[in-house]
Amino acid sequence: MYIINLSYHRPIEEVEALTEAHVDWLKRYFAAEVFIAAGRKDPRSGGVIMAKDIDRDRLDTILAEDPFVAVAHYEVIKVNISLTSEALKALAEG
Repeated sequence: MYIINLSYHRPIEEVEALTEAHVDWLKRYFAAEVFIAAGRKDPRSGGVIMAKDIDRDRLDTILAEDPFVAVAHYEVIKVNISLTSEALKALAEG
């Protein structure tokens, strides 16, 4: 799976102007069963997205569609899950 760490590099007003379109983008990839979880950082300096283990080129294409590319930097971390709680066992089965 992937953990995508978004860090805002523009003022929060610019982020907020793109938030509705960003949420629509997130919902599209949740519906496509690519994203597993997403949320804001606290304090609000960016966000985190968890994505399934898909082809990295496909993930990069998906991330490039995010309206937040104008206001955030993305760090993509590939994680090979080996231990989980029972509730998250499917992540380790990948």
